Amino acid sequence: MLLRLAYLGITNAFALLRLLPGSDHHKDAEILALRHQLAVLQRQLGGQRIQFQPADRAWLAALLHPLPRPSLHRLRLLVRPDTILRWHRDLLARRHAAASRPRRRGRPPTIRSIRSLVLRLVAENPSWGYRRVHGELLTLGIKVAASTVWEMLHEAEIDPAPDRAATTWAQFLRSQADALLAMDFIETVTLTGARMYVLAVIEHASRRIRILGATAHPTAAWVTQAARNLVMDLEDAGCTVRYLIRDRDGKYPGVYDQVLRDAGITVVRSGVHVPRMNSIMERWLRTCRRELLDRTLIWNQRHLLHALREFEDFYNAHRPHQGIANARPLALLPEPITDPDRIAHLDIRRRDRLGGVLREYEHAA
Repeated sequence: MLLRLAYLGITNAFALLRLLPGSDHHKDAEILALRHQLAVLQRQLGGQRIQFQPADRAWLAALLHPLPRPSLHRLRLLVRPDTILRWHRDLLARRHAAASRPRRRGRPPTIRSIRSLVLRLVAENPSWGYRRVHGELLTLGIKVAASTVWEMLHEAEIDPAPDRAATTWAQFLRSQADALLAMDFIETVTLTGARMYVLAVIEHASRRIRILGATAHPTAAWVTQAARNLVMDLEDAGCTVRYLIRDRDGKYPGVYDQVLRDAGITVVRSGVHVPRMNSIMERWLRTCRRELLDRTLIWNQRHLLHALREFEDFYNAHRPHQGIANARPLALLPEPITDPDRIAHLDIRRRDRLGGVLREYEHAA
């Protein structure tokens, strides 16, 4: 249509230039001739309607619109003057619609940061539905439609809130881990055949281990003193522990539980022959045996304490733990190496502990 309209404009401009040199008498004669030809054409059509192309309609409307209505009625046209005016109104309406039409249809795309925030809120709060997330966004001053939040969750293939609200035992224990401790005895035998008992405590949240001591005779006084030392260590570290899990071993005297209760710690005893109720502690006992005690010949109590202190430091500061995303209880994971030159020239040094029983690897200084 635009090409046709441009062609009509150019041809009629040349026709106008051709009419300028002519006299008024010649122009009047041509107008009368054109009127007569239109009358002959209308007579031959016999009342049939003439089909105008969109470009022809636009050209005639633009050309004849400035004329007053009485002048339009005096002209000899193939269509009525009202039709010319309607064509002009349609031309202006199309022009306005084209100018006001948005360049991109539909709603504007949601900012990526808002989408990330929505997915974060759902991940951290499994019981929240899309309307609850929408309300939280409004309290943060972020104006987003509730249907947009639903579309984000649907595109991310996130189930509705009732299907995500169910809590598993792993999730429940993980949410309560900051307030949980676990304790147990581990037995080992020295080269002389003496049986030694090691008392250890582990934090569920950080997996930090504490060796409270080792003795050949775990008397009530010794165990009670170990409990007092544990309470002081927790207070110094600022730990907010509320529960301690232990088995029903007879080595724990009644005064032992009283010391912990005075510190605001409730003792929870596991069931009979149910080691899974203290699974994290049982897992550490197996690790300690496999990585240290089964590979070391223990001479006496002093040697045992030395080996246990080395293993405690190694376990808390260097050894990665799968239960906490391969982090370390007392040391976070370092930032990944992104320098290609540094990766291509790695210089890793090994540090042996306990004669090579424990090995640590680190970058050279």
